[in-house]
Amino acid sequence: MTSSLIRSNPFREFYTIQRSLNHLLDEISPNGGEIMSYVPSAELTETPDSYNLKLEIPGMQVEDLDIQVTKKEVSVSGERKEETRTETNGIHRTEFRYGKFRRVVPLPAEVQNTQTSATYKDGILVLNLPKAEADKDKVVKVQVAG
Repeated sequence: MTSSLIRSNPFREFYTIQRSLNHLLDEISPNGGEIMSYVPSAELTETPDSYNLKLEIPGMQVEDLDIQVTKKEVSVSGERKEETRTETNGIHRTEFRYGKFRRVVPLPAEVQNTQTSATYKDGILVLNLPKAEADKDKVVKVQVAG
């Protein structure tokens, strides 16, 4: 009688499910199920006077970006258009994503949206969002129960 040992990786199933869910969430927008090509990665940092938001949006032209800032959130949308290509021997393969995208980033506190500045370089959009005066140097007195 021979026995064989089968090595099992229980996390493989979870990885497959996670990858499928990520793919689904990348393509479905909260706006009525509109198909999105991708959702840009974001990084939000805070200084005493402002929030700095970085979004990874490679391959875009500044004029193709729509950036809207309210006092409580930032919305960045656009569309990456596919370039015209010629096919050789009928083969066309791409892993680039084309189409519409939108990312809404809620802010932890109100900002002075009329004072927002932005730069775009090497595929990274950087927004500087000055904090509203009420949120700067906000000191809260803490009462200690005795």
